[in-house]
Amino acid sequence: MGQHTDGVRCMEFCSTMRVAVSGGWDKLIKLWDIRALMPVGAMECSDKVYALDVIDNRAVVGTKDRRVAVWDVRNMKAPLQDRESPLKYQTRCIRCFPSGEAFVISSIEGRVAVEYFDTSAEVQRGKYAFKCHRVKDPDQGECIYPVNAIAFHPYYRTFATGGSDALVNMWDPFNRKRLCLFRKFPTTISSLSFSPDGDLLAIASTYMYEEEVDPVPVPESSLTIRKMMESDVKPK
Repeated sequence: MGQHTDGVRCMEFCSTMRVAVSGGWDKLIKLWDIRALMPVGAMECSDKVYALDVIDNRAVVGTKDRRVAVWDVRNMKAPLQDRESPLKYQTRCIRCFPSGEAFVISSIEGRVAVEYFDTSAEVQRGKYAFKCHRVKDPDQGECIYPVNAIAFHPYYRTFATGGSDALVNMWDPFNRKRLCLFRKFPTTISSLSFSPDGDLLAIASTYMYEEEVDPVPVPESSLTIRKMMESDVKPK
């Protein structure tokens, strides 16, 4: 279909407009007509694109400079919103609630935030952030890991997070608590995805060369399909 002039960090599909949306390190968001196999628009962002998700007609973009822009895919002359990330460190992932009222953003500093699109003061009072993917070591203190991946359950609107601590957590954003913690994987969790019915969770684990000294041998990449129980994903 075409290309970016630098690395392509993310791509999502906008089902309402039937276009693909991609974000790259060339500071561009591009729209692609997958039927005509051609680009149909390109918009410049404030910095390299690090995270992207699409819900309804909105594309939510996180950039290197910790900005979060909300674009209307139908008219991308300028972003609808441009806000600073609520997290202090580099953005790693953004995922929208299936219901479309909010999104979740994660950072390299083991933190996740729930943010609302509605900018009214009443709605904004409901936003919050929390710490996760941290391990206390009696000798080294607290080890903090990036939160690389987020995936929403399609029905219950709970979500999973995967981190460089090789762990996957399920969270209840409404009651603000963790539902469960899965067994530890061999290495970093890089990607998560629920099946459309929410019964299965795909978990990708791969070594991302984050250590000063690489382990010997380097852990092999793996893809795990986990059968989800209702108790794993349903709010309590």
